[in-house]
Amino acid sequence: MMNIFLDEFLKQYPDKDIVFVLDQAGWHKAKDLKVPPNTTLMFLPPYSPELNPVEKLWQWLRKEATHNNLFKTLEEMMDALENEFRKLTPKRFVQLCHCSYL
Repeated sequence: MMNIFLDEFLKQYPDKDIVFVLDQAGWHKAKDLKVPPNTTLMFLPPYSPELNPVEKLWQWLRKEATHNNLFKTLEEMMDALENEFRKLTPKRFVQLCHCSYL
């Protein structure tokens, strides 16, 4: 899936140099990963979720959409998550994911 993601992402930016900042999930470092020549993968230190901007987004999403909620179905939970994502403005997204080192 990571290879598919890289291929699809880079189709949009074929003439750009791309840097991805990634955690050390297995699929980010898989042996069969095909990293395009215009792409650099930079890895966060292991066990450092506080450095990963998306962790702040997940924390916000859990607080707003799922905290103290018991969903009867997976679809109900997915609807709650989608509703919160739809409320997320670009400005709020930047606020949530801002890291001083980026």
